[in-house]
Amino acid sequence: MPDSLIFTVSSESSGERIDKFISDRAERFSRSAAAKIIEEGGVSVNGSTVSKNYKCRENDKITMLVPQAKPLEAKPQNIPVEIIYEDKDLLVVNKPKGMVVHPAAGNYEGTLVNALLYHCGDSLSGINGVIRPGIVHRIDKDTSGLLIVAKNDMAHLSLAKQIKEHSFHRAYECVVHGNIVEDNGTVNQPIGRHPKDRKKMAVIYKNSKNAVTHYEVLNRFGNFTHLRCTLETGRTHQIRVHMAYIGHPVAGDAVYGPKKVQKGLSGQCLHAKHIGFVHPVTGKWLEFESPLPEYFTNFLKKLGSGE
Repeated sequence: MPDSLIFTVSSESSGERIDKFISDRAERFSRSAAAKIIEEGGVSVNGSTVSKNYKCRENDKITMLVPQAKPLEAKPQNIPVEIIYEDKDLLVVNKPKGMVVHPAAGNYEGTLVNALLYHCGDSLSGINGVIRPGIVHRIDKDTSGLLIVAKNDMAHLSLAKQIKEHSFHRAYECVVHGNIVEDNGTVNQPIGRHPKDRKKMAVIYKNSKNAVTHYEVLNRFGNFTHLRCTLETGRTHQIRVHMAYIGHPVAGDAVYGPKKVQKGLSGQCLHAKHIGFVHPVTGKWLEFESPLPEYFTNFLKKLGSGE
């Protein structure tokens, strides 16, 4: 029999969508994971199934059947992966540009997960119903840089909580179109699914989540600006969407920027350079930096030489 979680709705939570209510209280489930379980009939309110947009009412009794982890379909592959740090609870990897983080439609092999399965064997966390072993947070295929991987569920839950509480530090470097006049600034705009193109995200005020990106100028190249961006939140495509929103899309980003990509770039010029977090077991603060990869430094050289 599957495990179950039971909640009683308080007056303060009355009117809240049920998928949000569950994800806020069961930290191992994202809102999308909770919504999927609801759609599959795994959640009942006062004994009856509901839709994911059901609005909770005071004293509702919510029961959720916790799905059993599905067998892992991804296969171990002997793919080189740069490991910056590793211990029995977690590891930090430096993902190259062009590598997909986990298997999905069209990308079942050659992913970071395939490489991790070969390197770690069974020593990876597996939660959220559908297993994406070890993956606590993701970066896009064409974004390079640092990614933290959990080896057990305890470490995964601790790190996920830090991300949710915004105590997990993440800083990126990118090159954007145009000359940003201010030396630094903040974009505080909510991000949600694009209303017309479901593959894209957008600054939108309905069915969205708050998103905050701080940026500072590192160098200016006339028609381009080199930035360091620090995240308070971690929404899908956050930096790419926020930079496009203020009129400075990330160079090479054909999804949110010009369709004509700059010579020498394949995908966005965006690198996850810094992460910092509290180790889930030792309690020590850990920080890691990744040098800018070759594609990024080559582009900066071209901009500096006026090519």
